[in-house]
Amino acid sequence: MVGREKKNLRQSRRDFIKAGLAGTAALTFSHASGAEIGTFQFGLTPVFLSNDLELLGHLRTYLSSKLGGPVELVTRRTYQEITALLVSGRIHSAWICGYPYVQYKAELDLVATPVWHGKPLYQSYLIAAAGRSVDGWTELNGDVHAFSDPDSNSGFLVTRTLLAKNKLPPEFFFSRSFFTYGHRNVVRAVASGLAQSGSVDGYVYEVMRETEPDLIKQTEIVRRSEWLGFPPVASPKTLAGDARVKALQQALVSMNGDPEGQKVLDLLRLDGFQATDPSLFDTIEAEVQIVRQFG
Repeated sequence: MVGREKKNLRQSRRDFIKAGLAGTAALTFSHASGAEIGTFQFGLTPVFLSNDLELLGHLRTYLSSKLGGPVELVTRRTYQEITALLVSGRIHSAWICGYPYVQYKAELDLVATPVWHGKPLYQSYLIAAAGRSVDGWTELNGDVHAFSDPDSNSGFLVTRTLLAKNKLPPEFFFSRSFFTYGHRNVVRAVASGLAQSGSVDGYVYEVMRETEPDLIKQTEIVRRSEWLGFPPVASPKTLAGDARVKALQQALVSMNGDPEGQKVLDLLRLDGFQATDPSLFDTIEAEVQIVRQFG
């Protein structure tokens, strides 16, 4: 499977978007059409802890009150689907990952970046089953490995870059790998023995340490990456003049000053959001270049 994904990685995601825009209308998503002026569509990728109905309810209520109209939360199974909708302007904004952001930053504007533990940064973790006594990441050689998504920074790109720096194609380093399409699913795969190791978002892992401690105890961290730009909220440059996008930015950066907004932050274990410069994601952009050069 990794062989196919390696080929996909070499293919320009920009070419995918341009080729796929004509077929975007065929994507099945309820009410997610930019033509519906009355509803603001806010996309969520699997980087978001989106299976919490209480959280989604508070988020929708808060954003609707601040934007002055109905807000629809649009979710998809893969990052690529949300990215296609966002870049094409079919949704107004989305909480995406740093990897697709740097690939399409010519088409996207940063709206806001979450702040976690005082900084707009997070890490990628390499994890393994608890009790393996793994001394370093090289001992994961030969594992069945779980990735999150081929367009995930923490759940794929960081590990892919680590292997590229060491001239190791993933299909030769791991005996087999697969995508779970969710960071929680990576942890579950490793904990259950479906995978021997995995690549996961460190923020999601640490939140799960609080919310699902028994599951986390079945795994252990083998390697933490350097600190990287936290998955941001972005919008299409074609909507730069949309007043509701500006209202969204204000709603996010002022979230910790509102009771309903604070409920959202508490459930997310975030400090808040802040406006950030695109340079925050330069390290992720450098990762992309390393992988492309390695082929």
